[in-house]
Amino acid sequence: MRRITPDTIRPPFANYAHAVEVPPGARLLLASGQLGIDKDEHVPEDAGAQADLCFANIAAVLADAGMGPADVVRINAFVSDRAYLKPYMEARDRWVPSPAPASTLVIVSGFAREVFKVEIEVIAAKVDETADGEGA
Repeated sequence: MRRITPDTIRPPFANYAHAVEVPPGARLLLASGQLGIDKDEHVPEDAGAQADLCFANIAAVLADAGMGPADVVRINAFVSDRAYLKPYMEARDRWVPSPAPASTLVIVSGFAREVFKVEIEVIAAKVDETADGEGA
């Protein structure tokens, strides 16, 4: 994957790339938004803990596809209050490897259940090293 951050525009505000180029032959995974809820239906009160749980859920989805955090090329994150920006970004920075993927962070008016404060979706790509050059 090639991270693109031209020196002719302002550098990213945080730990992300302006763009990521996925090479031909790579497998793509488009993950649905993950919420801060565990398998037992527990939702932490804290926005940072919810973000950590979102990333843990994403890691499980990636692992099931034979991928990991280093294969993430784009993160779309949504928080329901400006106060949750910092806890989300701290969780992201603990989880995101370097070089960082492309990323967008949006403040929304809410989620399907009021208890949720953070939702995160990712796109991941992995070059199939067993492919014969005709795509994965």
